Amino acid sequence: MNKSTNTQSLIGLLRNTHHAEWEATPSWHDAVSWLNDLVHFLFPSNHLPKKSSYEGILKKNQIDLENILLSYLEPSGMDIEGVVNDFYSSLEGIYRNLRLDASKIFEYDPAATSVNEVIVSYPGFYAITVYRIANHLSRLDIPVLPRILSEFAHGKTGVDIHPDATIGVPFMIDHGTGIVIGATTVIGKNVSIYQGVTLGALQVAKDLAETKRHPTVEDNVIIYARTTILGGDTIIGTNSVIGGSVFLTKSVEPNSQVFNTHQLRILVKHPVV
Repeated sequence: MNKSTNTQSLIGLLRNTHHAEWEATPSWHDAVSWLNDLVHFLFPSNHLPKKSSYEGILKKNQIDLENILLSYLEPSGMDIEGVVNDFYSSLEGIYRNLRLDASKIFEYDPAATSVNEVIVSYPGFYAITVYRIANHLSRLDIPVLPRILSEFAHGKTGVDIHPDATIGVPFMIDHGTGIVIGATTVIGKNVSIYQGVTLGALQVAKDLAETKRHPTVEDNVIIYARTTILGGDTIIGTNSVIGGSVFLTKSVEPNSQVFNTHQLRILVKHPVV
């Protein structure tokens, strides 16, 4: 087989593969552009839109999302117009939840000088913002697009939150770099997580795709830096504090403190004060 034949074989393979995958995948560029426009609409940082332009900006964003979904989901029979309307009907709730997230970060971070500083400059807050947008899209059974958004935020912030995770409000991420939150993780309200925390699975196998593989973190829990918590049956009880560099694969009772001293876990079962 000569070089020309090899080239034609490769081109044929690529054309067939690319055509099939292109039809089933939204444009990464369009998805990120839509996300950026939406985030800037919710939290304008460069200039404040004129009062009369808010409706127009939002309408354009809505049309852009509809076109993205039509580009790869139209043959599926999904009610794209209904899905888009559902998303934008929920946008006020998403925004209000994000304001609560930002307020919690400001309240607990002594380095923060204002809620606005958190919104415009904190990578943890940006990661939460993209998560809440992607999570709602995922709950509307939109495929692929939520993962594109979450992986964009992952690359931008170092925070990896699967869009299928369940996270209550308010939620605080401080610093954020290296945080991993798996798809079946359940996090309650008023939870704080610091850099390097992993909420992961004990094992990775394709046949566990429909199984709860990641931990549950109940309300009012603090998890400090570089801690790893694994397993779908692992529950961190409400009002608990998990110290830095702890490794957990078993549940922790409510009102507990877990610390790592000289590489040993010490579980203190008295209430947090």
